[in-house]
Amino acid sequence: MKKIISLVVIACGLLAAINANAQKIGYIRIDDIVSLMPEAAKIDTLLQKYQNDSLNQTLNNIVQEYQYKDSMLTKVDTTKTPKQVLNQLRTDVNVLAYQIQNWQSLAGQAYQAKQEQLLAPLYNKAITAVRTVAKEKGYAYVLSKDAFLVAPDGDDMLPAVAAKLGVKIPAGMPTQQQRPAVGKPNQ
Repeated sequence: MKKIISLVVIACGLLAAINANAQKIGYIRIDDIVSLMPEAAKIDTLLQKYQNDSLNQTLNNIVQEYQYKDSMLTKVDTTKTPKQVLNQLRTDVNVLAYQIQNWQSLAGQAYQAKQEQLLAPLYNKAITAVRTVAKEKGYAYVLSKDAFLVAPDGDDMLPAVAAKLGVKIPAGMPTQQQRPAVGKPNQ
């Protein structure tokens, strides 16, 4: 009797070990799926409009204000103008000159913040779809293709997630069959 119980325990242990090793692994790039979503094109248009209308207009306003205050500074009669007014005008001109010089960095930060704000719902939607597909298809792990240089073989989940979101994969976008597996060199 003890031998039978021991064999059952060993068999259960082996089945558990085999089951643990047989977990499915999938791979996906979230950026790929987000780029396929129709909302992404609309966001690109909104970001371009934000760049042109808001950021460029703000720079133009700063430049105009700088030019106006700089011309005031050169035209003002320093003998009749109070020293406090002259100092404030010089400070304003210096601050505006600094803003113009650093505009690329400031505009880049503003653009990135706007981009993150607009794309956050798409990324949330994509991640929810990945989780849903993983659960439906029995994936124990879903990894980002970007994160690993070497990884065990797994399934490219892009087609399944694209189908879940109702988006089409363009003909030119590589899929699992066209890409080398993660961790394997091109042959």
